Amino acid sequence: MKIVRLTLLAVIAVGLTPGTWLRSAPQTRDYSDRITFRPLDIQPQAVGALRLEGGWELVSRHPQFGSYSALVSLGDDTLLAGSDRGRLMRFAPPGASVPAVRFLGRRGEETEPKEYRDLESLTRDPRSGTIWAGYEASNSVARLGRNFTESARIRPTAMQEWSSNSGAETLLRLDDGRFLIIAEGRLGEGDGTLPALLFPGDPLLGSEPARMTFVPPEGFRPVDAAQLPDGRVLVLVRKVVWGLPPRFENALVLLERIGERAEGELRGKIVARIAHPLPTDNFEGLAAVHQPDGGTDLWLISDDNDSMFQRTLLLKLSLPADF
Repeated sequence: MKIVRLTLLAVIAVGLTPGTWLRSAPQTRDYSDRITFRPLDIQPQAVGALRLEGGWELVSRHPQFGSYSALVSLGDDTLLAGSDRGRLMRFAPPGASVPAVRFLGRRGEETEPKEYRDLESLTRDPRSGTIWAGYEASNSVARLGRNFTESARIRPTAMQEWSSNSGAETLLRLDDGRFLIIAEGRLGEGDGTLPALLFPGDPLLGSEPARMTFVPPEGFRPVDAAQLPDGRVLVLVRKVVWGLPPRFENALVLLERIGERAEGELRGKIVARIAHPLPTDNFEGLAAVHQPDGGTDLWLISDDNDSMFQRTLLLKLSLPADF
C-alpha cells in the first residue's frame, strides 16, 4: 500500500542525519529463477489458537523479485504471489513436493499506467483454476487466463468511490461462488468501519453487490483473506507500530460463515497475533492450503516495499481439523 510505504520512508528520513542517504549495496542482476529460502531463528510454537511451524526469508537478485502484497494457493503444492508492481511469482514453499520457482512478468508493463499494475489481492476457484486479481489504484478486478495473463478487467461502479490508495486490498472467492471485497480505508474513518462488497458471483459479469461493512480490531486494517473448509473466513489485518525503526504487527481475525444478508456488518475475533518478538514485517498476503486430515496450513508473505529496511518473509502456520 502506497500510504504505508511513503509514511515509513518519511519516518525513517526524519531519523537520519541531514545530508546522509542510505542505499542498498549494488547487486548483480540474476535472471534465473533462483530463490534462497533462509530459515528464521524461530522454534515451532503456539501463536494464539494457531501453531507457527516455521519461517523463512526469501532472497533473490531477480529484478522482478519483491513487493509481494498478495498470495494464493494453486492447489498443486505451489503458491502464486503478486506484487504491487503487477508481477507474479509462482513458487513451491519449503517442504513442498514440487521444487518449482517461476517469475512471471506482465505484457506492456513498461508502458502500462501504474494504477493498472498495483496488484493487491488474488483469489482462485479451486474447481476451474480461474484466478482473479484485485488492483488498488484503479479499484478494479481482473480475471487471469492461461499462463496467468489478464483476459478481462472491470471497474465495478460500487468501488469507484473508494480511495485510490487504500482500495481493494482484500479479494476472496467464497466456496459458494460469491466474492467478498474489502477496502483498507475510508467509509467511517473515525469509527473504524470499512467498506465491503459481497458480489453474488464473478464481479466481471456485472452483477450488483450487496454493500456491507468490515470492523477490524482497533488500529488494524485488512490486507487479505482466506476461507476455511467449514466456510468460516480468516482475515489478515495489519498495523504499523511507530518507532525508529517502525515495526509491523499482524493478526488473524476469524469471521463466521457469511450469510445471505443483503446488508450487514462483518466483525470477528482475533485468533492469532504476529508481533515482536516473533519475526514481523509488512505481511500482506495470506494463502490457505487444506490438508487431507481436515487441517489447514496458512502461508503469509510480506511486502518489503522495495526498501532496504524490510524483508520478504514467509511464515507457515497451521490449524487442526477441530479448530
